[in-house]
Amino acid sequence: MPSDQAFFHYSVISYFLIAPPTFISCQFTTAPYGKHHRKGWGPTISPPLAWFLMESPTLWFTLLLFPLGQHRSDPKSIILISPFIFHYFHRTIIYPLRLRRKLSNGYPISVALMAFTFNLFNSYLQTRWVSEYADYRTDEWFWWRFCVGLAVFLGGMAVNVKSDMELMKLKSAGGGYKIPRGGFFELVSCPNYSGEIVEWLGWGLMTGSWVGLGFFVYTCANLVPRARANHKWYMGKFGEDYPKGRKAVIPFVY
Repeated sequence: MPSDQAFFHYSVISYFLIAPPTFISCQFTTAPYGKHHRKGWGPTISPPLAWFLMESPTLWFTLLLFPLGQHRSDPKSIILISPFIFHYFHRTIIYPLRLRRKLSNGYPISVALMAFTFNLFNSYLQTRWVSEYADYRTDEWFWWRFCVGLAVFLGGMAVNVKSDMELMKLKSAGGGYKIPRGGFFELVSCPNYSGEIVEWLGWGLMTGSWVGLGFFVYTCANLVPRARANHKWYMGKFGEDYPKGRKAVIPFVY
């Protein structure tokens, strides 16, 4: 469909156009949830419900679009989309269930709606590339790229999930916020964000596409400033007790 192809093309370009202003704006405004919860962003809902609703397009929209692609029955296409669905099954279903009764602050509906819109946009791009526009017949490097990218992806996801679980354990223990310790927390303040960034680097390698690269770039534009804000929050709250050598999101660097 030429109209869809044109829309897809310009949507990919827009990914790279919105990343710089996102990065810049996030330097000055931190999304008001979690440690940075504050009033003034409208009504809120429970964080588990917010995470479920705003991440849900990555499952239902992906599964709705995928069968419409010309490669819907191609084993390479099915295998390639699987890590994407695997990640978002955890983020949409498992993660909200683990959040139950661990967070007291509400999640602004306005922020959840912005995330919902982004996930619709991103699910469209990733799914249409994998199921329609990727060229599997002439891609001689597919399996090599997929295996390397998958190893990177799974390594990042392991760090992301383990770090999230450690943070939830600290929260459920009561007594307010504490300094996370052990594992990758000894290197960076936000290994959960580091892991997610690595995940989407692996996805970019697996897809070998501008679409995958765009998602990785946008993830960095969104999460790196938030990691920096979290790092500053930790230092402000714990002062001299906070580990001096710990970076924000990139070990030994930033």
